[in-house]
Amino acid sequence: MGLWRFVGRAEELDRLSAAATSGGRGLILSGSAGIGKSRLLREVVDKIPTDTYAAWSAAGSLSAAGLPFAGLSQVLPAEQPPGMSASALLRWAVESLRQRAGGRRIVLAIDDAHLLDPSSAALTNLIARSGQATVLGTLRSGEPVPLPIRALWTDDLVEHEELSALGVDDTTGLLAEMLGGPLDPASAERLWRLSAGNPLLLRELVIAAQSGHELTQAYGVWRWTGRLALAPSLTDLIDNRIGQLGPGVRSVIELVALGEPIGLRLLLAATSQAAVEEAEERGLIRVVNDDRRRDVHLTHPLYGEVVRRACPVTRSHRLQAQLATLVEQTGARRRDDLLRVAVWRLESDTADDPGLLLRAAAAAFTGYDIPLADRLATRAVSTGGGFAAAELMATILMFRDEPERALATIESVRHQIDDDDRRGRWLMVLGLVAYWGLAHESTVEDLADGVTLIRDPAGQARVHSFEAIMRLHRLECDAALRLARSVLDRPAATPAARGLAQCTIAHLRAAQGDLTESSQAINEVEADATRWRTELPYLQLALELARGTRLVLAGDLAGIDAIVAEEFADLADAGDFRLGSGYLSVVRAQAARLRGRLDDAARHSRQACAMLATGRIFAGLAHAERAHAAALRGDAAAAKTAMSDSDRAQAPGMAILYPWREQARCWVTVSEGDLDGGVRMLRELADRLRTDGFAGHEVVVLHDLVRLGRADLVVDRLVELATTVEGPLPVLVLRQARGATAGPSGELLRAAVGFAKLELHLFAAEAAAMAVRQQRQARSPLAGQTTVLLSELLARCADVRTPALLAGQPQLTDREFQVARLAAAGVASRNIAQRLFLSTRTVENHLQRAYSKLGVTGRGELAAALRAVESSGDTASDRTRPGT
Repeated sequence: MGLWRFVGRAEELDRLSAAATSGGRGLILSGSAGIGKSRLLREVVDKIPTDTYAAWSAAGSLSAAGLPFAGLSQVLPAEQPPGMSASALLRWAVESLRQRAGGRRIVLAIDDAHLLDPSSAALTNLIARSGQATVLGTLRSGEPVPLPIRALWTDDLVEHEELSALGVDDTTGLLAEMLGGPLDPASAERLWRLSAGNPLLLRELVIAAQSGHELTQAYGVWRWTGRLALAPSLTDLIDNRIGQLGPGVRSVIELVALGEPIGLRLLLAATSQAAVEEAEERGLIRVVNDDRRRDVHLTHPLYGEVVRRACPVTRSHRLQAQLATLVEQTGARRRDDLLRVAVWRLESDTADDPGLLLRAAAAAFTGYDIPLADRLATRAVSTGGGFAAAELMATILMFRDEPERALATIESVRHQIDDDDRRGRWLMVLGLVAYWGLAHESTVEDLADGVTLIRDPAGQARVHSFEAIMRLHRLECDAALRLARSVLDRPAATPAARGLAQCTIAHLRAAQGDLTESSQAINEVEADATRWRTELPYLQLALELARGTRLVLAGDLAGIDAIVAEEFADLADAGDFRLGSGYLSVVRAQAARLRGRLDDAARHSRQACAMLATGRIFAGLAHAERAHAAALRGDAAAAKTAMSDSDRAQAPGMAILYPWREQARCWVTVSEGDLDGGVRMLRELADRLRTDGFAGHEVVVLHDLVRLGRADLVVDRLVELATTVEGPLPVLVLRQARGATAGPSGELLRAAVGFAKLELHLFAAEAAAMAVRQQRQARSPLAGQTTVLLSELLARCADVRTPALLAGQPQLTDREFQVARLAAAGVASRNIAQRLFLSTRTVENHLQRAYSKLGVTGRGELAAALRAVESSGDTASDRTRPGT
């Protein structure tokens, strides 16, 4: 792996660059080995303008620390004058640097300044005091620093700051640079945590993962399996940091590595006070206050990897069993003690209590840690956990995308159904696996038949809530609503049953345009989360689908930003809960598309496709969103491929998603240049939505027709919908449609401003483009002002290629563009004429034609108008892209 392009650290780069060119105090950064100090310093030096500054790089070296001026040998003359005293040599060195600078200000950048020889350190201090130089530098934290270098910040000649580790966002960007493509968020976060944001260690981890073939790619997105074969170079690096360990300290380190985070009291009970103190003094462990407890962590996550691998199996088993016993003897006092004890028992091969394993598996599942829940549930089944263990294991296997195994597991305990409670729970798991996992649509009828055998009202409500959401997903909306309401009418219904019923209502009402009732149902589910989550953790998926549908149809991008930032998103990513992570990536893609950020939309949709590749519930939706983003960019081939993938992946039992998929299909047709075909498909889709009563979706599809220039077909229907469908979108869409059909003057501009306030920049840009065309045709004096707005909106919508942005753009010739660009840059007409070997009159004629075509009155409006045209891609050499 070679040197990668510099990414991230924007704030540090700006601060270091400012110090280099401000003419004031310099800046020295301290940090641990591999944190990125040297690379950051190189990036700054490479960007310093050499016509203004004499920017030189030097580096301290341990091997040359005893040689005079060895550290600055790269910038000093090769031959030193003989017979000079030490002070005279310093004066000579300063004068040599001044002469070499030739009147420019000196910027001296010294890497590893803590390793400078005494002469170089003294010279650095002296040149900084001269007032003609700025010193930049790096130091390794914890190393002794020469007094002349330390005096730089104590005497206020430089600022001294600690360079922190990379954050998760910068690490994610760096990983994409290393791999040549994005890494899925969960893998990126795991590697960030394991490397502790250290680029050197991150590089070694990536190399190790690549060497072990533990990185896979799907739809352009890399994914790490989580397995890691540590390379010898990485192991040696960590071993050197840990150093030699005595038996007592080794025991401390092994216990922390196996039980991290481990309570300080527990660690002291298992080892000795002296050994713990020594480990802390050597910087191997750190004690962190967590509420009223003190937890012990290793100072670097990779220490744990190396120590665990080096620990013999028998000792590892003994130590983990010891930890479990100590916690059991003192009593579990913290929420995660149950899981910790179960895992220690599992790892030490002493897990023989099915009750403990079952409770721990349920806790792991409630936290959406699917791999751990699977391990614990599997052991619970093998130790005699019975019906409850099989029920949980089948559910977990479903979310591991193993529906066949899940079905076999739940069928294996059919004969153990001996009461209404078990029958209801069994039917729910059967429905989950058979309907959504194996696409057996007859499962709905099986549930309806099975519930007749249940007499317990709570059991009936549980099964009816499942049946309701199944019927919604296969578009039996009236039956779904009736069943959901019947569940809510039952006082005996459990919190999970009520939650599923509310999610069914919330999703249906959002599709129908009743955002108020949808929101009320969602709020009730959210308020009761602590009660249903332990009973039915995956109800969260139904909640996210209802919330996502409502927020996208409402154009509430701030609401989408909020739900994708909630704890569930982090838990789903960290716990490999792919359905949750995948759907939230779809919602992120939808929000990015509406904002006009198609690169982000494509990235999020590809991530969704990669996460959902082994299942079918949301896979068809993810590919459709990928197709939609590609279509809006005019990439017809990619859009067509993605739509075909959507058709192959779509689950029959998820018919409720058809509005999104068919809308994407219409835009794929438009991207292929068949505008009439796209309009025809949209009209058919709008008719179907009207028949199904999905007025919320219908508004969106009718808006697409407005965007494609056929507002005349839909304005009357939009008038009706604006009075029945809630939210700001129907009114704005109607305003745009009226403006596009010779309605009141200024309606298009008002629509554009309204969309922009909601951050719906794509819709705003299209409405503004339509307004500009109208104003140019009418020679309105407002055209210039609207063109400025269009230019600002297009700057937020890179690479968007929709007909509304392309149609009717002014057709400037190459020469008109050339002249107009120069004029917009402030070049006078006579100077333009000289550059292009034209007469001044010819230049003015070109400008007048450009003004007329662009709808502007002079040079002051020219720059914005050109930006608007160029952002739409409609130049003389680029007028035949798809969608025109």
